Amino acid sequence: MNTTVVNTGTEGKTWGGGNEPLKASYGKMMMWFFIVSDALTFSGFLAAYGFSRFKFIESWPIADEVFTHVPFLHGQELPMIYVAFMTFVLIMSSVTMVLAVDAGHKMQKTKVTWYMFLTIIGGLIFVGSQAWEWATFIKGDYGAIQTKGGNILQFVDTDGKRVALSDFVVAGHKDRTGHERKNGLWFVDEGTLPTYTVDEVIHGLESHENVLVRTQMINEHGHKTVLSRAESLKQVKENGKAVVEGANLYVNEYGSPLFADFFFFITGFHGFHVFSGVVINIIIFFNVIIGTYERRKSYEMVEKVGLYWHFVDLVWVFVFTFFYLV
Repeated sequence: MNTTVVNTGTEGKTWGGGNEPLKASYGKMMMWFFIVSDALTFSGFLAAYGFSRFKFIESWPIADEVFTHVPFLHGQELPMIYVAFMTFVLIMSSVTMVLAVDAGHKMQKTKVTWYMFLTIIGGLIFVGSQAWEWATFIKGDYGAIQTKGGNILQFVDTDGKRVALSDFVVAGHKDRTGHERKNGLWFVDEGTLPTYTVDEVIHGLESHENVLVRTQMINEHGHKTVLSRAESLKQVKENGKAVVEGANLYVNEYGSPLFADFFFFITGFHGFHVFSGVVINIIIFFNVIIGTYERRKSYEMVEKVGLYWHFVDLVWVFVFTFFYLV
């Protein structure tokens, strides 16, 4: 019995895809694998955020009241303006990256250099803007009172406009007893004292009849619940526990601390991706300048880093939607 062996051209290969499966090089395929796995990670984070927000929807901070800051325009409330600017800059940096990749396909070194430079500038502006936004969020604007149950009491005037603690509270002199070795607390790191005490806030509230308390609970009209004058005094006197200024991983003057936890983690994780992309872009940029890819007759490395940059841009669209728009 004769056996005929058909040579399919795959002898000595581990699989039949060849060196360029799906007409993509090994490097591009690995970048796509990384992007898919990273996309699943971000999806898990955003899904967790969505579930948490749905669970605490009645007390979740309203984005239009949190992100109102613009550099050099202190005291003016411009909801989402600066965040929209950050988003625009990142999208435009993605456009310049597309132009850099296209110029690379045409072996136009000068254009690749300039478009990569613009991409890097856009990334640096975004990272710097995000750092400024973090600093502003951490510092806070108005201050609030945390109740014994962990809820947040904010202050507004009779028109419903936020009032800062500094507008009606006078700070007294406070002496802090230092931790000493004899007390067994000499090794404990002390945090910063709040500007005001709860008693000072109560006294200021009693002295200003036009100041009311607003709870973190959202009513049927989509607004925070504003208490009457009598109920405002009662809530602060009976339930006031601590003064909160700004936001961190423990407290949040804007509402639920869980919001701040997710905000710092997810935007920080994305910011790390953008910063990493900027560093990689700078390396590729200098390689373009010294002619590394010109000698290779291929600018594929620019295309691979471009895939990563577009992914970072796309992720921000979802982060922007979840945190700022929805």
